[in-house]
Amino acid sequence: MDSSAGILAVPAIAVVLLAFAVLIIIMLVRAVQIVPQSRALVIERLGKFHSVMFAGLHVVIPFIDRIASRVDLREQVTSFPPQPVITADNVVVSIDSVVYYQVNDPMHATYEIANYIQAIEQLTITTLRNVIGSLDLEATLTSRDQINAQLRGVLDEATGRWGIRVNRVELKAIDPPPSIQHAMEQQLRAERDKRAAILTAEGVRQSQILQAEGEKQSAILRAEGQAQAAVTRASGDAQAIQTVFDAIHAGNPTPELLSYQYLQMLPQIARGEASKVWVVPTELTAALDAVAKGFNPKN
Repeated sequence: MDSSAGILAVPAIAVVLLAFAVLIIIMLVRAVQIVPQSRALVIERLGKFHSVMFAGLHVVIPFIDRIASRVDLREQVTSFPPQPVITADNVVVSIDSVVYYQVNDPMHATYEIANYIQAIEQLTITTLRNVIGSLDLEATLTSRDQINAQLRGVLDEATGRWGIRVNRVELKAIDPPPSIQHAMEQQLRAERDKRAAILTAEGVRQSQILQAEGEKQSAILRAEGQAQAAVTRASGDAQAIQTVFDAIHAGNPTPELLSYQYLQMLPQIARGEASKVWVVPTELTAALDAVAKGFNPKN
């Protein structure tokens, strides 16, 4: 009987040792905490806040220390669904927003607010209604940067005690009612048609002005050309007359030769189309006498 009891006691001790070894391993595993980069662990000891563990290797006391929360320190982006907001001129618009925030104090983000994402959403909606309520529809559609700045200032001030910093607030869309959108489209279409008509009229006016300027310049150039041509022709005629005159004087013509040339020009004068009646000049008799004397010098 004693030998059998001893044989049974050995496995029992082995089981206890094995259980103790497993417990030691579990305690070691739970005691060692590796925190990734841009993460933080909020540690409680016996139910009370103890410390914040940032990136790296850390050791906690198993069954005494507890991880209260794991906090992501990276910048977060949260998009909120569209919210109906009333403007100062009583127009209901639908606005959806995006908030960029970052936790910079894990302890305050854990203990100062139960759900900071929901708190940021509700605070954004409330602030957005206050800001849009002081603006009319046109100012709401054209003042996004101003609205974003006001929202960020209010949110950042309110979330500062929660250990959260709001970096940016963006309005993704501002959608007026369909009737207002239709009226705005008609107004924009009318404005575009008005600008197009003004540009067309301005183009026609400019074209007419340029055409008139071109015609004026062309007439001036044409008149200057005609005047220059007349001056040139007159100068040429004067030079020709002067040349003929000089040639006649240089040849020392006789009265008989001049009279003979005069008689030769008479048929050409009478050949003109406008000449219906030919009047014989009085100088014709004197010219004939001069020619006769030239052929009969004895007389």
